[in-house]
Amino acid sequence: MTVLAGTGSTALAEDRGQPAHLVFCDVDETLIDRKSMFDFLRFRLVRRHGDAGEERYQRIAGELRERAARGARREDVNRAYYRAYAGEGVAETAALGREWFSLAAADPGFFIASTAAELARHRAAGAEIALVSGSFAPCLDPLAEHIGARHVLCSAPVVREGRYTGELTEPVIGEGKRAAALRLLAGYPGVDPRDCYAYGDHPSDEQHRHDSS
Repeated sequence: MTVLAGTGSTALAEDRGQPAHLVFCDVDETLIDRKSMFDFLRFRLVRRHGDAGEERYQRIAGELRERAARGARREDVNRAYYRAYAGEGVAETAALGREWFSLAAADPGFFIASTAAELARHRAAGAEIALVSGSFAPCLDPLAEHIGARHVLCSAPVVREGRYTGELTEPVIGEGKRAAALRLLAGYPGVDPRDCYAYGDHPSDEQHRHDSS
């Protein structure tokens, strides 16, 4: 799986052949029925701290929603979210992400059936799927493996000595989604962007669709 995030790095397609086309798919409320970042944050805090974790989640989520209500850019709200992970271990967070996914995916309504069916249709036609999200790898990697997505284009929190610093290099929101999609397309010189597809639920996803096609 290629993980393309704020680093700007990607594996080229020469060694694995060219797909028929690429499909870029937003995740939250497009492929799944919830906001993965908030759902996972709550899961992590409650799993570790019980009722105190629920209180902390409500405080953090409230602060983020208040920022958004005051007109803060979505990219800035995305950065603020990752400050809640300062000092957390990367391996431990990844393990919690897989636990979160296994429980969440057991809900029959977790996947939005129409989108999942479209992605399966594209894969059967020889496409490669790229998940594009402001969320991060602990949430997205198990999801990508489950649906057979070849690429994950996501926000990449800064890591030092195996722990998150709370900082973020480049949010994969708005312009960040467009930049990530273009970097991936650059690794597929034989794929015409006009043959690619994108699925999303927000105006910024629509902008990314037009700019990468």
